[in-house]
Amino acid sequence: MRITGLEVYQVGLPLREGSYNWSGGKSVTIFDSTVVRLTTDVGLEGFGEVCPLGPVYLPSFAEGARTGIREIAPDLIGLDPRQLDVVNRAMDGAMKGHPYVKSPIDMACWDLLGKATELPVSELLGGRVGPDFVLYRAISQESPDEMAARVREYRREGYRRFQLKVGADVETDVARIRAAAEELSPGDILVADANTGWLRHEALRVARAVRDVDVYIEQPCASYEECLGVRRRIDHPFILDECIDSVDSLVRACADGAADVVNLKISKLGGLSRARQARDLCAGMGLGMTIEDTWGGDIVTAAIAHLAHSTPTRNLFTATDFNSYVTVSLADGAPARKQGRLAAPDRPGLGVQPRMEVLGEPVFVVRT
Repeated sequence: MRITGLEVYQVGLPLREGSYNWSGGKSVTIFDSTVVRLTTDVGLEGFGEVCPLGPVYLPSFAEGARTGIREIAPDLIGLDPRQLDVVNRAMDGAMKGHPYVKSPIDMACWDLLGKATELPVSELLGGRVGPDFVLYRAISQESPDEMAARVREYRREGYRRFQLKVGADVETDVARIRAAAEELSPGDILVADANTGWLRHEALRVARAVRDVDVYIEQPCASYEECLGVRRRIDHPFILDECIDSVDSLVRACADGAADVVNLKISKLGGLSRARQARDLCAGMGLGMTIEDTWGGDIVTAAIAHLAHSTPTRNLFTATDFNSYVTVSLADGAPARKQGRLAAPDRPGLGVQPRMEVLGEPVFVVRT
Protein backbone atom coordinates (compact mmCIF):
# COMPACT_ATOMS: atom_id res chain seq x y z
CA MET A 1 0.00 0.00 0.00
CA ARG A 2 1.31 3.45 -0.91
CA ILE A 3 0.06 6.97 -0.31
CA THR A 4 -0.95 8.46 -3.66
CA GLY A 5 -2.57 11.70 -2.55
CA LEU A 6 -3.45 14.04 0.27
CA GLU A 7 -6.46 16.36 0.41
CA VAL A 8 -7.08 19.05 3.02
CA TYR A 9 -10.50 20.43 3.98
CA GLN A 10 -11.59 23.29 6.25
CA VAL A 11 -14.80 23.16 8.29
CA GLY A 12 -16.24 25.61 10.81
CA LEU A 13 -17.65 24.07 13.99
CA PRO A 14 -20.08 26.44 15.79
CA LEU A 15 -20.64 25.83 19.49
CA ARG A 16 -24.03 24.73 20.80
CA GLU A 17 -23.72 27.09 23.77
CA GLY A 18 -22.74 30.04 21.59
CA SER A 19 -19.25 30.59 23.00
CA TYR A 20 -16.53 28.87 25.00
CA ASN A 21 -14.77 31.10 27.52
CA TRP A 22 -11.68 30.52 29.64
CA SER A 23 -8.98 32.44 31.53
CA GLY A 24 -7.69 35.80 30.41
CA GLY A 25 -10.88 36.74 28.60
CA LYS A 26 -10.21 34.19 25.84
CA SER A 27 -13.28 33.07 23.93
CA VAL A 28 -14.20 31.12 20.78
CA THR A 29 -17.58 30.87 19.04
CA ILE A 30 -16.69 28.87 15.90
CA PHE A 31 -13.82 26.41 15.85
CA ASP A 32 -11.77 26.18 12.67
CA SER A 33 -11.16 22.49 11.98
CA THR A 34 -8.85 20.92 9.40
CA VAL A 35 -9.57 17.47 7.95
CA VAL A 36 -6.96 15.41 6.07
CA ARG A 37 -7.84 12.69 3.56
CA LEU A 38 -5.12 10.25 2.52
CA THR A 39 -5.68 8.20 -0.65
CA THR A 40 -3.78 5.02 -1.53
CA ASP A 41 -3.01 2.83 -4.51
CA VAL A 42 -5.30 0.05 -3.17
CA GLY A 43 -8.41 2.20 -2.97
CA LEU A 44 -8.47 2.65 0.81
CA GLU A 45 -8.77 6.13 2.30
CA GLY A 46 -7.80 7.40 5.73
CA PHE A 47 -9.03 10.51 7.55
CA GLY A 48 -7.65 12.66 10.33
CA GLU A 49 -8.58 15.96 11.96
CA VAL A 50 -6.93 18.75 13.93
CA CYS A 51 -8.68 21.71 15.53
CA PRO A 52 -6.63 24.19 17.59
CA LEU A 53 -8.42 26.02 20.40
CA GLY A 54 -7.99 29.34 18.62
CA PRO A 55 -4.59 31.01 18.12
CA VAL A 56 -4.05 32.16 21.74
CA TYR A 57 -4.25 28.92 23.71
CA LEU A 58 -1.22 26.92 22.56
CA PRO A 59 1.46 27.68 19.93
CA SER A 60 -0.84 26.47 17.15
CA PHE A 61 -3.50 27.94 14.86
CA ALA A 62 -5.81 26.62 12.18
CA GLU A 63 -4.25 28.26 9.14
CA GLY A 64 -0.84 27.17 10.43
CA ALA A 65 -2.02 23.55 10.41
CA ARG A 66 -3.06 23.77 6.77
CA THR A 67 0.06 25.63 5.70
CA GLY A 68 2.27 23.12 7.52
CA ILE A 69 0.49 20.16 5.96
CA ARG A 70 1.01 21.65 2.52
CA GLU A 71 4.73 21.91 3.29
CA ILE A 72 5.25 18.30 4.35
CA ALA A 73 2.71 16.57 2.09
CA PRO A 74 5.08 15.96 -0.87
CA ASP A 75 7.41 13.97 1.40
CA LEU A 76 4.58 11.52 2.19
CA ILE A 77 3.71 10.52 -1.35
CA GLY A 78 4.82 6.94 -2.01
CA LEU A 79 5.16 5.96 1.65
CA ASP A 80 3.31 3.00 3.13
CA PRO A 81 0.85 4.52 5.66
CA ARG A 82 0.89 1.32 7.70
CA GLN A 83 4.54 1.96 8.56
CA LEU A 84 3.72 4.54 11.19
CA ASP A 85 7.24 5.13 12.43
CA VAL A 86 8.51 5.64 8.89
CA VAL A 87 5.78 8.18 8.23
CA ASN A 88 6.49 10.05 11.45
CA ARG A 89 10.22 10.15 10.74
CA ALA A 90 9.47 11.52 7.27
CA MET A 91 7.29 14.26 8.76
CA ASP A 92 9.95 15.14 11.33
CA GLY A 93 12.54 15.27 8.57
CA ALA A 94 10.38 17.61 6.51
CA MET A 95 9.48 19.94 9.40
CA LYS A 96 11.05 20.44 12.81
CA GLY A 97 8.51 20.71 15.62
CA HIS A 98 4.90 21.77 14.96
CA PRO A 99 3.39 18.51 16.25
CA TYR A 100 -0.19 19.69 15.68
CA VAL A 101 0.54 19.89 11.94
CA LYS A 102 1.52 16.21 11.88
CA SER A 103 -1.30 14.93 14.09
CA PRO A 104 -4.09 14.60 11.48
CA ILE A 105 -1.74 12.81 9.08
CA ASP A 106 -0.69 10.31 11.73
CA MET A 107 -4.37 9.88 12.67
CA ALA A 108 -5.26 9.17 9.04
CA CYS A 109 -2.50 6.56 8.87
CA TRP A 110 -3.98 4.78 11.90
CA ASP A 111 -7.36 4.88 10.15
CA LEU A 112 -5.78 3.24 7.11
CA LEU A 113 -3.94 0.65 9.21
CA GLY A 114 -7.22 -0.35 10.83
CA LYS A 115 -9.01 -0.60 7.50
CA ALA A 116 -6.17 -2.63 5.99
CA THR A 117 -6.21 -5.10 8.90
CA GLU A 118 -10.01 -4.93 9.32
CA LEU A 119 -9.57 -3.98 12.97
CA PRO A 120 -10.77 -0.97 14.96
CA VAL A 121 -7.98 1.37 16.03
CA SER A 122 -8.67 0.61 19.70
CA GLU A 123 -7.59 -3.00 19.10
CA LEU A 124 -4.39 -1.81 17.44
CA LEU A 125 -3.69 0.59 20.32
CA GLY A 126 -3.64 -2.22 22.85
CA GLY A 127 -7.13 -3.68 23.03
CA ARG A 128 -10.56 -2.54 24.12
CA VAL A 129 -10.97 -2.24 27.91
CA GLY A 130 -14.52 -2.60 29.24
CA PRO A 131 -17.80 -1.70 27.52
CA ASP A 132 -17.27 2.10 27.66
CA PHE A 133 -15.49 4.84 29.61
CA VAL A 134 -16.26 7.95 31.62
CA LEU A 135 -16.44 11.50 30.20
CA TYR A 136 -16.05 14.94 31.70
CA ARG A 137 -17.94 18.08 30.77
CA ALA A 138 -16.14 21.41 30.49
CA ILE A 139 -18.05 24.32 32.03
CA SER A 140 -17.32 27.56 30.17
CA GLN A 141 -16.34 30.54 32.33
CA GLU A 142 -19.40 32.49 33.45
CA SER A 143 -20.76 33.80 36.74
CA PRO A 144 -20.78 31.39 39.73
CA ASP A 145 -24.56 30.93 39.52
CA GLU A 146 -24.50 30.33 35.75
CA MET A 147 -21.72 27.75 36.07
CA ALA A 148 -23.58 25.98 38.88
CA ALA A 149 -26.65 25.86 36.63
CA ARG A 150 -24.54 24.27 33.88
CA VAL A 151 -23.40 21.60 36.32
CA ARG A 152 -27.05 20.86 37.18
CA GLU A 153 -27.92 20.68 33.47
CA TYR A 154 -25.11 18.30 32.59
CA ARG A 155 -25.72 16.11 35.63
CA ARG A 156 -29.20 15.53 34.22
CA GLU A 157 -27.53 14.37 30.99
CA GLY A 158 -25.50 11.80 32.90
CA TYR A 159 -22.15 13.52 33.38
CA ARG A 160 -20.47 13.04 36.75
CA ARG A 161 -17.14 14.79 36.12
CA PHE A 162 -16.97 18.53 35.63
CA GLN A 163 -14.11 20.81 34.60
CA LEU A 164 -14.75 24.39 35.68
CA LYS A 165 -13.03 27.12 33.70
CA VAL A 166 -11.55 29.43 36.33
CA GLY A 167 -8.37 31.52 36.26
CA ALA A 168 -9.83 34.96 36.90
CA ASP A 169 -9.86 37.02 40.12
CA VAL A 170 -9.50 35.02 43.32
CA GLU A 171 -12.82 35.90 44.95
CA THR A 172 -14.90 35.08 41.87
CA ASP A 173 -13.06 31.80 41.28
CA VAL A 174 -13.58 30.74 44.89
CA ALA A 175 -17.29 31.50 44.48
CA ARG A 176 -17.38 29.50 41.23
CA ILE A 177 -15.81 26.45 42.86
CA ARG A 178 -18.08 26.58 45.90
CA ALA A 179 -21.24 27.11 43.83
CA ALA A 180 -20.43 24.18 41.56
CA ALA A 181 -19.48 21.93 44.48
CA GLU A 182 -22.93 22.51 46.00
CA GLU A 183 -24.47 20.80 42.96
CA LEU A 184 -22.48 17.57 43.27
CA SER A 185 -23.49 14.20 44.64
CA PRO A 186 -21.28 11.47 46.12
CA GLY A 187 -19.07 10.02 43.40
CA ASP A 188 -19.01 13.20 41.30
CA ILE A 189 -15.64 14.82 40.55
CA LEU A 190 -14.91 18.52 40.27
CA VAL A 191 -11.85 20.05 38.56
CA ALA A 192 -10.93 23.74 38.77
CA ASP A 193 -9.02 24.40 35.55
CA ALA A 194 -7.23 27.76 35.52
CA ASN A 195 -5.70 27.21 32.06
CA THR A 196 -2.50 28.99 33.24
CA GLY A 197 -4.55 32.00 34.36
CA TRP A 198 -3.30 32.47 37.95
CA LEU A 199 -0.06 33.74 39.35
CA ARG A 200 1.37 31.60 42.13
CA HIS A 201 0.09 33.77 44.96
CA GLU A 202 -3.41 33.73 43.43
CA ALA A 203 -3.39 29.96 43.06
CA LEU A 204 -2.34 29.56 46.68
CA ARG A 205 -5.08 31.91 47.88
CA VAL A 206 -7.75 29.99 45.94
CA ALA A 207 -6.50 26.62 47.19
CA ARG A 208 -6.49 27.80 50.80
CA ALA A 209 -9.95 29.33 50.48
CA VAL A 210 -11.41 26.02 49.22
CA ARG A 211 -9.31 23.73 51.41
CA ASP A 212 -12.51 22.05 52.64
CA VAL A 213 -13.78 21.35 49.09
CA ASP A 214 -13.03 18.09 47.28
CA VAL A 215 -11.67 19.62 44.08
CA TYR A 216 -8.75 18.98 41.73
CA ILE A 217 -6.56 21.95 40.80
CA GLU A 218 -5.54 21.98 37.14
CA GLN A 219 -2.68 23.93 35.49
CA PRO A 220 -2.90 26.99 37.74
CA CYS A 221 0.08 28.86 36.24
CA ALA A 222 1.82 29.27 32.91
CA SER A 223 5.11 27.49 33.49
CA TYR A 224 6.00 24.07 34.81
CA GLU A 225 8.15 25.61 37.54
CA GLU A 226 5.34 27.83 38.78
CA CYS A 227 2.90 24.92 38.82
CA LEU A 228 5.38 22.76 40.71
CA GLY A 229 5.80 25.51 43.31
CA VAL A 230 2.03 25.60 43.85
CA ARG A 231 1.77 21.81 43.88
CA ARG A 232 4.27 21.56 46.72
CA ARG A 233 2.31 23.96 48.92
CA ILE A 234 -1.29 22.73 48.62
CA ASP A 235 -3.20 19.61 49.60
CA HIS A 236 -5.52 19.22 46.62
CA PRO A 237 -4.93 16.58 43.93
CA PHE A 238 -3.12 18.22 41.03
CA ILE A 239 -3.44 18.06 37.24
CA LEU A 240 -0.98 19.27 34.60
CA ASP A 241 -2.13 20.07 31.08
CA GLU A 242 -0.57 22.85 28.99
CA CYS A 243 3.01 22.09 30.02
CA ILE A 244 2.73 18.36 29.19
CA ASP A 245 3.75 18.25 25.54
CA SER A 246 6.24 15.39 25.22
CA VAL A 247 7.56 12.19 26.76
CA ASP A 248 10.38 14.25 28.30
CA SER A 249 7.88 16.49 30.10
CA LEU A 250 6.07 13.42 31.44
CA VAL A 251 9.26 11.86 32.78
CA ARG A 252 10.20 15.13 34.47
CA ALA A 253 6.74 15.56 36.01
CA CYS A 254 6.75 12.04 37.37
CA ALA A 255 10.27 12.37 38.81
CA ASP A 256 9.31 15.64 40.52
CA GLY A 257 5.99 14.35 41.80
CA ALA A 258 4.48 17.32 39.98
CA ALA A 259 1.06 15.83 39.18
CA ASP A 260 -1.42 13.13 40.06
CA VAL A 261 -3.16 13.35 36.68
CA VAL A 262 -1.94 14.61 33.30
CA ASN A 263 -3.96 15.63 30.27
CA LEU A 264 -2.83 14.03 27.02
CA LYS A 265 -3.93 16.06 23.99
CA ILE A 266 -3.44 14.06 20.80
CA SER A 267 -2.49 16.96 18.53
CA LYS A 268 -0.20 18.60 21.10
CA LEU A 269 1.83 15.38 21.19
CA GLY A 270 1.84 14.95 17.40
CA GLY A 271 -0.80 12.29 16.76
CA LEU A 272 -2.02 8.93 17.99
CA SER A 273 1.42 7.28 17.66
CA ARG A 274 3.07 9.59 20.18
CA ALA A 275 -0.05 9.91 22.31
CA ARG A 276 0.04 6.13 22.67
CA GLN A 277 3.68 6.27 23.79
CA ALA A 278 2.78 8.91 26.37
CA ARG A 279 -0.28 6.93 27.48
CA ASP A 280 1.69 3.75 28.03
CA LEU A 281 4.41 5.64 29.90
CA CYS A 282 1.82 7.21 32.20
CA ALA A 283 0.27 3.83 32.88
CA GLY A 284 3.66 2.41 33.75
CA MET A 285 4.41 5.31 36.10
CA GLY A 286 1.05 5.13 37.85
CA LEU A 287 -0.33 8.45 36.65
CA GLY A 288 -3.98 9.17 35.98
CA MET A 289 -4.81 10.47 32.51
CA THR A 290 -7.38 12.55 30.74
CA ILE A 291 -7.44 11.55 27.08
CA GLU A 292 -8.48 14.44 24.83
CA ASP A 293 -7.35 16.96 22.23
CA THR A 294 -7.38 20.74 21.87
CA TRP A 295 -10.80 20.57 20.16
CA GLY A 296 -12.45 18.91 17.18
CA GLY A 297 -15.48 17.26 15.65
CA ASP A 298 -16.48 13.67 14.91
CA ILE A 299 -13.09 12.49 13.62
CA VAL A 300 -11.12 13.84 16.59
CA THR A 301 -13.76 12.46 18.96
CA ALA A 302 -13.42 9.03 17.36
CA ALA A 303 -9.63 9.13 17.77
CA ILE A 304 -9.99 10.15 21.43
CA ALA A 305 -12.48 7.33 21.94
CA HIS A 306 -10.14 4.67 20.52
CA LEU A 307 -7.20 5.84 22.64
CA ALA A 308 -9.31 6.15 25.80
CA HIS A 309 -11.09 2.84 25.28
CA SER A 310 -7.73 1.05 25.07
CA THR A 311 -6.36 2.75 28.21
CA PRO A 312 -6.31 0.78 31.49
CA THR A 313 -9.44 1.73 33.43
CA ARG A 314 -7.47 2.36 36.61
CA ASN A 315 -5.35 5.01 34.88
CA LEU A 316 -8.10 6.64 32.83
CA PHE A 317 -9.24 9.63 34.87
CA THR A 318 -11.61 10.75 32.13
CA ALA A 319 -11.95 11.71 28.45
CA THR A 320 -14.06 14.07 26.37
CA ASP A 321 -16.59 14.03 23.53
CA PHE A 322 -16.00 17.23 21.60
CA ASN A 323 -18.56 16.35 18.93
CA SER A 324 -21.35 16.93 21.47
CA TYR A 325 -20.23 20.56 21.97
CA VAL A 326 -20.68 21.59 18.33
CA THR A 327 -23.57 21.90 15.89
CA VAL A 328 -21.94 20.44 12.76
CA SER A 329 -21.48 16.71 12.19
CA LEU A 330 -18.47 15.82 10.07
CA ALA A 331 -18.96 12.07 9.83
CA ASP A 332 -21.45 9.25 10.09
CA GLY A 333 -20.88 6.53 12.67
CA ALA A 334 -19.17 8.82 15.17
CA PRO A 335 -19.27 7.85 18.86
CA ALA A 336 -22.09 9.47 20.83
CA ARG A 337 -22.30 9.80 24.61
CA LYS A 338 -24.79 7.88 26.69
CA GLN A 339 -25.31 8.99 30.28
CA GLY A 340 -21.93 10.67 30.49
CA ARG A 341 -20.04 7.75 28.99
CA LEU A 342 -18.64 6.90 25.55
CA ALA A 343 -17.56 3.85 23.57
CA ALA A 344 -15.20 3.69 20.59
CA PRO A 345 -16.67 2.53 17.28
CA ASP A 346 -16.19 -1.19 16.65
CA ARG A 347 -15.78 -0.85 12.88
CA PRO A 348 -12.36 -1.01 11.14
CA GLY A 349 -10.08 1.99 11.44
CA LEU A 350 -11.50 4.99 13.25
CA GLY A 351 -14.92 3.62 12.38
CA VAL A 352 -16.36 6.85 10.97
CA GLN A 353 -17.33 7.82 7.44
CA PRO A 354 -16.75 11.53 6.74
CA ARG A 355 -19.65 13.38 5.15
CA MET A 356 -18.11 14.79 2.00
CA GLU A 357 -21.03 17.15 1.44
CA VAL A 358 -20.13 18.80 4.75
CA LEU A 359 -16.39 18.88 4.03
CA GLY A 360 -17.03 20.55 0.68
CA GLU A 361 -14.25 21.22 -1.81
CA PRO A 362 -10.67 20.68 -0.61
CA VAL A 363 -8.53 23.68 0.26
CA PHE A 364 -5.69 22.01 -1.63
CA VAL A 365 -4.70 18.63 -3.04
CA VAL A 366 -1.26 17.01 -3.36
CA ARG A 367 -0.92 13.96 -5.63
CA THR A 368 1.73 11.85 -7.32
